[in-house]
Parts: sequence; C-alpha cells; structure tokens
Amino acid sequence: MKDIMNLSKKIAFGAAVGFFTNFAYAQTLQDGVANADSHKYAKAKEVFTEMIAKSPSAENYFYLGNAYLAQFEPNFEMAQENFNKGLAADKKSYLNRIGLASVKLGKGDKSAVNEIANIVKDARDKDAEVLYRAAEALTNFGGPQNADTAIDYLNRAVDKSQKGGTPAYYYYTLGDAYRLKLTNSPQVAGSAMTAYDKALPVAKNKASVYTRIGTLWMQAQQWQKAKESIDRAIAADASYAPAYKAKAAYDIKYQQNALATQDLVNYAQYADEDPDTQLEISKLFFTNEDYANSKIYLDKVFDKVKDPIKFKLRAYLLYSDGDYAGAKSSLDQFMTQAEASRVQAGDQGLLGLISAGLAQKETDATKKAALMQDSQQKIAIAKAAKDDTLNWDEELVKIKGGGAVNQAVVDQGQTSPEIEALKKAVAAKPQDTDALYKLGNAYQEAKNWNGAILTWQKMSGLLPDWAPAYYSQGYAYQQAGNNELAMMSYEKFIAKVKPEELEANKKTLSYAYFAVAYLVKGKDVAKAKEYAAKSVQLDPTYQDAVKLNAELSK
Repeated sequence: MKDIMNLSKKIAFGAAVGFFTNFAYAQTLQDGVANADSHKYAKAKEVFTEMIAKSPSAENYFYLGNAYLAQFEPNFEMAQENFNKGLAADKKSYLNRIGLASVKLGKGDKSAVNEIANIVKDARDKDAEVLYRAAEALTNFGGPQNADTAIDYLNRAVDKSQKGGTPAYYYYTLGDAYRLKLTNSPQVAGSAMTAYDKALPVAKNKASVYTRIGTLWMQAQQWQKAKESIDRAIAADASYAPAYKAKAAYDIKYQQNALATQDLVNYAQYADEDPDTQLEISKLFFTNEDYANSKIYLDKVFDKVKDPIKFKLRAYLLYSDGDYAGAKSSLDQFMTQAEASRVQAGDQGLLGLISAGLAQKETDATKKAALMQDSQQKIAIAKAAKDDTLNWDEELVKIKGGGAVNQAVVDQGQTSPEIEALKKAVAAKPQDTDALYKLGNAYQEAKNWNGAILTWQKMSGLLPDWAPAYYSQGYAYQQAGNNELAMMSYEKFIAKVKPEELEANKKTLSYAYFAVAYLVKGKDVAKAKEYAAKSVQLDPTYQDAVKLNAELSK
C-alpha cells in the first residue's frame, strides 16, 4: 500500500550545538540535540525548557522553537511563539530571525527564501551556526529548488567551523541536502555519501550516520548495502529509534510485514510518548496494513494532537472496518481543516468508495443513483492521478460483495470452543502466524466463511509471499458466494506460487485454474479455455476440469 499520509521524509533531526565555554551548559544542550535526533521530541523539549528556566537567552528560545519544527508534523504556532520570545531577548538574534523565516517557509510562503538569504548576508559569514541553521531551514522546508543554496550554506558553515572542529551534524545535514536534489545522478549520490562518511569519525552516536547511509542505499535501490548499514546502526546503538523505522521501510519493501511490525514495535519502544511521535507510529502501522496496531496508537493520542491528519487516518481505518458513514464524517473533517495542498487524489478516491458503500444500503433510488455517480467521478480522479493508495477496482468489488469483513460480522457467524480459544491466542499475539493458520482452518470447519476470510487476510498481510493464504481466501470467498473476489484471490495464489513450489502445489493450482475458468466461462470464453486447459495439464485426474475443458473445446 502506498504511504497515504505523505509521511515526513526526515530520517533524523540534525540540531546544532553552539560553541560554549561552559561545559555543563554545552553538555545539556547536547542532551537535547541527541534526544531530538533519536525522535524523543518530548524529552528534547523538556531539556530545552529547563535550559530556558536557567537562562532565558535568545539562543535557548531558538532551540526550543526549533524542536517544534523538527517533529514529524511541525507545530508552527509553538515554534513561532518561542522565536518571538528569543527576539524579545535579543532583537538582533540571527537564529530567531531564521526561525521565523522557517515558519513562513514551512507554511508555504516562498518569500521566506529571500528573507533567509538576507539574514545570511547580514551575518556576514561570521557565525557558522547561522549558516548551518539557514541551510537546515532550506533542507527541511525549501524543496529541491533550494537544495543548491542549502549546499552552499553548509559548505561555508563547514569551512567556517574547521578551527574549532566541524560537528558531525554539519556533514550529515550536507548529505541530506544533496539528497534533496531528487536526482538519480551517481555524482550527487556520491557527494551525499562523502558527506556522511566525513560525519562518521566525529559523530558521538554513529547510529545516526549509519541510518542515513542505509536510507541513501535504499534510495539507490542497493538493498543489501542498505540492510548492512541499518544493521550497523542498530549494532552501534540498539536504542536508536530511527534505525528501526528505516528497517521497517526495508522490510515493507520486501513484503516482510511480520518483521516490519516488529520493527515498528521496537521503534515505538525507543521513541518517546510525544503525541506527534505516537501519531507517526500509527501512520507507519497503517502503511504496513497493520490496522489493529494503527488504531491502538491513534486512539491513544487522538485528543492530544491538533494536526487534522488524524481525521484522515481515522477515515481510512473506519473505511477498512466498513463504517462508511463514520469514514465520511472523518474525511470531511480532514478536508475542512487541512490546507488544500495536503488533500491528495487518493482522498477523493476514498470518498468515492465511501459513496459506493453508502449506496449499498440506500433504499431511495434517486439518492442511490446520485451516490453511485459521485463514486464514479471521485474514483476517476484518483485513477487519473495514478494514485495507488488503494486498489480502487478491487475495493469496489468488495463493497458490491457486501463490504468489508470485520470482527463484528465474523462474530455473528458460527463458533466453537476451538475458535474461541484461538481468538484469544491471536488477540494476545497478533503476529503469531501458527495460531492464525489454525484459526483460519477452524473457521472453515465451522463454515464461518467471513471468519475464514478475515483470518486469511491477516495471514497474507503478515506473510504476503505465502501463496496458500490467497488460495484459502479464494475458497472462503467462493463458499460465501462472492465469486469476483474469489477469482481475484485465486489469481493472486496462482501468481504467488514460485517455480520451486510448483510440484508441491499442483493439485491446488489445478483447482484454482479450474475455479477461475468455471467462474468466467460465461463472460470470457478465451480465458476460461486457457485456464481449464492448464487445470487439466496440472492434474489430468481432476474430472471436473476434464469435463469443463471438453465442454469449452466443442
């Protein structure tokens, strides 16, 4: 599934350390920096707040304000409040002026780029920290068009800081700035890697640098090297949360959803309880199609975060649960409160699916027709934009077949002592594929087809490459009377069987080909003939396939 939330691309936040004569003060600042870099934003803000309590200087207000910009969804209001306090303490503060310009740029006001340039000019290259912060603002909020300017500022900051020792974050932010150029050029990627390599010897926590190197290799699709670097990051610091986030992205790429879930559990363990971080974790679980964990984390912080993205995430979760009215209400709230730039084509597609879902229960013919027309128009917007947040056609088929299968629907069906015991086992350990396998079979034995469908869906979510889960889904859909989804599942099973697994799966493959042939024979004779012939080829003793093949060959 595509990342529907436009998750922040920042790997870690490179906060700077000023050059202070007081070691204890500098050490405290470093603690705040390390916490922010480790995605412990609440702890970082706590450290900076304590610094302000001891010394309400312009610089300390800047660091606190910048921590609000660093979090996944920037809190521009709190950042601006602290930058203004910093200017009240020192009206000439270049750092807080850059902070305010960063807020403007983050909100989409491109005139802030010129403001930052003027602040750098006013500072006359006297302070490497000013150059660094200007570059950081452009790297975080300026987009690819300002990457070269950010690189220029960072190179000047590096040169200026040579005598006192260039901090690691100057180098790795330089690497981030090169990556901002969004090019496949080996030269640009090489420049980014060179910057990261320079950061390694001077980095206090090498996990921060190894994580960036790993994600750079991922960007270059050098997956083995990416994995090696991420493993180095975890070996260097097993509590460095961003490394697990990067590893989850790697595992999702390879459809190792169960491993990705464990990565995200680790990320949640080592990041902090800051509501914005918890919201980010909910988004990541959703991207991994782990809706249960996504809902748990969203519910924990829903009333604590202001970002309207929470309504969008809840809309998708409610839709996946078949609550179309609730999903529409949440998505409407998101669209009303969010800036227009944050509304994606996929959101229109979701509204289209919601309309289709509402139409299924609408008894008024005129209203039903209007809902279906709205559905077609909005889904067309998503398709025209080539948005692949969801498989729009497959979702429509699900809706027409009765909508989402959720636990409430399952619980209305047949049960047994074995089912109830296995449900408890799965609830205690949702990633236990052995328990899920047994539960799926138990539902099938009880002829609770909705229970079987939901369980095999969970299994394929955890093990996307395990072909039998799709075969079992197909069989359950077929028994439930949803032939279109049965065909889709059988087709997925056929596609997932690896060449080396062919011999062991001949009989089930034969049935899958036969089932598809039988279900399409009335509307796609050519495909029916092809699949019936393959069914017989795989199992010449399968009489139903032999008869169908003979019938279609007349």
